[in-house]
Amino acid sequence: MPVPTSVSTPNDHRKGVGLGLALLSALAFGGSGVAAKPLIEAGLDPLHVVWLRVAGAALVMLPLAVRHRGLLRRRPGLLAGFGLFAVAGVQACYFAAISRIPVGVALLVEYLAPALVLGWVRFVQRRPVTRAAAVGVVLAVGGLACVVEVWAGLGFDALGLLLALGAACCQVGYFVLSDQGSDGAEVPDPLGVIAYGLLVGAAVLTVVARPWSMEWAVLTGSAEMNGTPVAAFVLLAWIVLVATVAAYVTGVVSVRRLSPQVAGVVACLEAVIATVLAWVLLGEHLSAPQLVGGAVVLAGAFIAQSSAPAKGSGTPVASGGPERELSTPGTAA
Repeated sequence: MPVPTSVSTPNDHRKGVGLGLALLSALAFGGSGVAAKPLIEAGLDPLHVVWLRVAGAALVMLPLAVRHRGLLRRRPGLLAGFGLFAVAGVQACYFAAISRIPVGVALLVEYLAPALVLGWVRFVQRRPVTRAAAVGVVLAVGGLACVVEVWAGLGFDALGLLLALGAACCQVGYFVLSDQGSDGAEVPDPLGVIAYGLLVGAAVLTVVARPWSMEWAVLTGSAEMNGTPVAAFVLLAWIVLVATVAAYVTGVVSVRRLSPQVAGVVACLEAVIATVLAWVLLGEHLSAPQLVGGAVVLAGAFIAQSSAPAKGSGTPVASGGPERELSTPGTAA
């Protein structure tokens, strides 16, 4: 009797490619803080590093903005929200936070965003929240208490923690905005939203960061990565081309091949990758309770986002991973 063999279907191949792209996106996003922190320690202001990242990525993505110029007329509010919150707000707060606290801690605090979204849904929108979602929120908050070691009287820089929390709140703002902006028959192309979000973010950051006062000479020298000198322009190229452009594009394409929930699970690896890279490349070691707390935060974030109440169309209120990918066309991650 012939032995049954498994047959690979086009759908399996599509999901396999999507999973690989999601992993690449998590890896690319996870390396942004590790590359940025040496530049900050070399003398660049965190806001200037953010401006370089966003302005450089906006220039690379400019052809996509031209291609999707119709979005300016159809979704001006969504583009402004993405630029202000998901680009300028999140990244400015995150980079400012890592200048004061470890990269892994800052990113784990940022992972409170899915839990905060559910708070908005329950107490502001007054929509029901499942019991599983509530459990996810409790886990995320409890895990965060371990990450920041509350029993030690918040040994980390309080301002750094507040900035990381600000990054999480900026994500919430875009979650809420994009959830409303996804209503309607014509959903905007996420790559176009990203391109214009970067342009809006670059414009806002130009006013705030005042790049003309930047220490440009830092970019011609080297920055130390745990004692090893690395050319500053190499770090900047990684931040712009890999940690921003490639990360966004692979993230969006992966979600189109996977469900938002699956992509969100993979995106949770971003915090793990960032923590491991910071440990290996920057020498930022976390204690055993912090590592356990980090795992609990990620578990809570996953439960919270996968249990988010669905709208009438079936679109989750918030799904996907934390830093800046669009989980479905017109929604943030």
